[in-house]
Amino acid sequence: MSLTIKEIAEVLGTGQKSEQTITNIEFDSRKITDGGLFVPLKGRRDGHEFISQAKENGAVATLWSKNLSEAPKDLFVFPVADTIKAFQQLASFYRQKVAPKVVAITGSNGKTTTKDMTEAVLAQKYQTYKTQGNYNNDLGLPYTILHMPETTEVLILEMGMDHAGDLTRLSHIGKPDAAAITLIGEAHIENLGSRQGIAQGKMEITAGLKKEGILFIPADEPLLRPLTRPLEQKVVTFGLTEGMVQAQVLNVSKNSTEFIIGKQKFLIPVIGSYNVKNALVAYSFGRYFGLDDQEIAMGLKNFQLTKDRTQWSKAYNGADILSDVYNANPTAMGLVLDSFAELPLTGRKILVLADMLELGKESKQMHIQMAQHIDNRFAEVYLFGSEMKNLYLALKDNYKQVYYFNKDHKQELIEAVKKDIKPQDSVLLKGSNGMGLSEVISALQEE
Repeated sequence: MSLTIKEIAEVLGTGQKSEQTITNIEFDSRKITDGGLFVPLKGRRDGHEFISQAKENGAVATLWSKNLSEAPKDLFVFPVADTIKAFQQLASFYRQKVAPKVVAITGSNGKTTTKDMTEAVLAQKYQTYKTQGNYNNDLGLPYTILHMPETTEVLILEMGMDHAGDLTRLSHIGKPDAAAITLIGEAHIENLGSRQGIAQGKMEITAGLKKEGILFIPADEPLLRPLTRPLEQKVVTFGLTEGMVQAQVLNVSKNSTEFIIGKQKFLIPVIGSYNVKNALVAYSFGRYFGLDDQEIAMGLKNFQLTKDRTQWSKAYNGADILSDVYNANPTAMGLVLDSFAELPLTGRKILVLADMLELGKESKQMHIQMAQHIDNRFAEVYLFGSEMKNLYLALKDNYKQVYYFNKDHKQELIEAVKKDIKPQDSVLLKGSNGMGLSEVISALQEE
């Protein structure tokens, strides 16, 4: 990226006239390099305290919301009331300056996978840049924008939310040309009250959607349909059995899923019909931006999945591990359980499931409902966390091979699973990120 001191001053309403170029913007002082602008944030520690370290690492300028008398004398200083809002303003300006087409993706599940698929598809024709990792909130999204190369033609932004109003702010910063909602699940239902509240929150992605833009939504989600009626923009539905864009699943194996749209066959290197729905979004974006089916098929076949989303690895003894531990809600967990159950695998299928967090007063019942997805296709079921005790009680009378561990007994869980698994087995681990199942996976991989 490159912005001049003068451009930044004009955006923020300060008076500097220098044509010196800023080459990087960081809110972590350790990541600043020569020619950088430091953005001090107020968290557990006040970022202003790290100005010396930022300067040592190459910062030449800083935003500043404290008293100006405390500001460094040897840097360009931009006094602002709120460093986060100023950071967002700069992102909006830089987006306008580079002027890429913008794709926005949200949803209770699948948004990161869909982002990865979409970027791989659009990269067949355009210079693309996408949200890195899970940088999808009010800091991560402007950070993504400010780190895109100046040659970017299409910017793919993942947009996350915790509360009502979050996506309105992100959509106005991103100003998408095209947007998609992958799924309405139960993530953050504790904050939003109901699936209806979640649907309304996800629809905020259209707040900054250009009037001539387009929105893609799942055809099998009735909560969204009435919310789209007031929109000026075109709305396109997608699905496996209904919708304006449809796919038919042909074959599912351990490492891939094959499907057909029209007469064109597609293959994605991940399991599950739910991932075919994600691919339908990427396909729809591809068609909207002028790619043909063969170009889209090539992108989908070779896309790279972000870590910990239905990712295969090996245990210490050669058993297969399927990791899906970045986040979890009942819809997402049910989908991956059903897909894992249907996979044609040689050995036993073993489950390690941890609590789904932020489900509020419905949490107990939502954990119990997971029993609908568990049957004798699974040889062993290990449940971890206080909320998973509800599922354990629902299962224990019908299944002998169900084991429960509370959140203070992670090591005992690790030892039990490690002792149990055989080289030909496959183990699925699923739970919210806060439950730390990634530690269990690391332990299973070690001798």
